[in-house]
Amino acid sequence: MPAHAAHHDDREIETLEEFDATVSARGTLAGYRVQAVDLTDRTRELLTTDTAGAVFLGCAMREEAAAKIRADGALVFPPVPDLPFDPYRGLVYSPDELFASLPDGYEATPDARAYAWFQRTKADRDIYASMLRAVHDDSVSDALDELLSGARVVGVMGGHAMARGTEEYAGAARLGRELARAGLTVATGGGPGAMEAANLGAYAAPFGDEMLTESLELLAKAPRFTPSVTQWAAAAFEIRTRWPDGGRSVGIPTWFYGHEPPNAFATHIAKYFANATREDGLLARSNAGVVFLPGAAGTVQEIFDNATPNYYESRGEPTPMVLVNRAHWTERLPTWPLLTSLAKGRSMEGRIALVERIEQAPEALKRLGG
Repeated sequence: MPAHAAHHDDREIETLEEFDATVSARGTLAGYRVQAVDLTDRTRELLTTDTAGAVFLGCAMREEAAAKIRADGALVFPPVPDLPFDPYRGLVYSPDELFASLPDGYEATPDARAYAWFQRTKADRDIYASMLRAVHDDSVSDALDELLSGARVVGVMGGHAMARGTEEYAGAARLGRELARAGLTVATGGGPGAMEAANLGAYAAPFGDEMLTESLELLAKAPRFTPSVTQWAAAAFEIRTRWPDGGRSVGIPTWFYGHEPPNAFATHIAKYFANATREDGLLARSNAGVVFLPGAAGTVQEIFDNATPNYYESRGEPTPMVLVNRAHWTERLPTWPLLTSLAKGRSMEGRIALVERIEQAPEALKRLGG
């Protein structure tokens, strides 16, 4: 996954370091977009630099600086007070950011507080609240596109019910590790269960194989996020502390399902309020294909959300789809027969596969062109 870089060419500034570099190298901020950068200590630079046509989104600054840049013709959207999230954020989230204050209990974290705010506002038809959610989600999408630019992304989908300590969880983790070691960026729905396992595997990729074995044993002590999200998340952070600087991967969860916390093994978290935007975005960015592990209604939905653009080729050439566990997808939830019927005679026919064991998924993905 490419490291996040400065965006001088597309005129976006998302960190204080980018701000300083732009002012130093260019001597102007005219026409730039500055997102969620604290400029309180950059008053002199703002007072002495041309900002004509610039847009400042959620940037804290002193009033004299704000007055000057407005006089230049810049637009200033000030920070929104008393929100548990920044609608103008320039970067995706990190686990440390979403789980800050975890020692005080999950309810004290920014993640839980954002969900509580969403619960209070989602049904009140307040256009201000809905606008803030929309601006936030668009900012996250922009940040995610920048993060994944040039990356080969493989999605791993599966149910949240898969418990730590099971062989299924271990298999999903090994899958994530193998995909990451093959140079792919693993992307999941960012939640518990199979999603967490795949992100864990990607996190474990740079370490020796024994790291994953030990991690699985430690995590088994807190197998599910119920009854205590705090204990469940704390176990993951124990792994991250013991083995810092793990492999990078992406989680794309949603506050729509806020009772399911995000997992801490996705090093980059693009969390959305709108689940439809999140679902479509996750699948659309999985340009190297998608592996579907056993799941329930949500995973079935994802299969056909992915199959539809492959059927119509609306995103270009169909991308690989690998379903894992023959009995699950032909008997328990007979999705595979419908998928094969849809694919028959179309370009996507050669891009779908059903395998029995999770260990067969990487080779199937490779065979299909992932």
